[in-house]
Amino acid sequence: MSAYSYFAEFYDTLTGNVEYDKKADYMMELFRRHGHEPGLTLDLACGTGSLTLELARRGVDIFGADASADMLSIARQKFDEEERQTLFLCQKMQSLELYGTINTCICTLDSINHLPSKKAVISAFGRIARYLDDEGLFVFDCNTVYKHRHVLGDNCYIYDTEQVFCAWQNNYFEKDNKVIITLDFFEPDGKLYRRYTEQFSERAYTREEMNDMLDLSGLCPEAVYDDMSFEPPKADSQREIYVVRKKRK
Repeated sequence: MSAYSYFAEFYDTLTGNVEYDKKADYMMELFRRHGHEPGLTLDLACGTGSLTLELARRGVDIFGADASADMLSIARQKFDEEERQTLFLCQKMQSLELYGTINTCICTLDSINHLPSKKAVISAFGRIARYLDDEGLFVFDCNTVYKHRHVLGDNCYIYDTEQVFCAWQNNYFEKDNKVIITLDFFEPDGKLYRRYTEQFSERAYTREEMNDMLDLSGLCPEAVYDDMSFEPPKADSQREIYVVRKKRK
């Protein structure tokens, strides 16, 4: 997985449409509906820490982990600006190492899709199961096969902001529902532009594939919702939210 060195710099600008306050409110309501007190919470693949911060503002005892040191540097700055204390770990999902158990793990914005293979997903799920309390809750979202086939596909997108011009190109591979994403950033520098390129891939899974990977990791889905709702996913849902617990022994 890419370290997102250039992407980190522009990430918040390019995801300005993500309403983290509403995502945090939704997460708190999800915990309530499932009768769960979040307790010590890990924001896995936390990126630049926007959702981490929103949940901290709501009183959640939360810390973050991400594979990108550049992303975590921005997350740390956000917490420092509000004089908030938390821990950030620079670790990959599939090799997560914690000092003790956690009550809750969240993993949002399709981070599971960024893992390169089923083996990597199972490894990540296994690490979460290892550190999750017996009554703990794991909540993650993921892009659907529908989104990869019909929305991302082989399409291109353009983002034009004051800070950066970004060309987003997708190459779709139907065999494993994988999209290779190439981002070309053009940053203004006087009358010129500096160009930076990052490339990474996302892989989507059917519900059956996801359930099998959870089962192999000792986890069991308690519910699956359409994005930002408490309704079942539809045939054309672009993102699904999984609510997962450890399998009973």
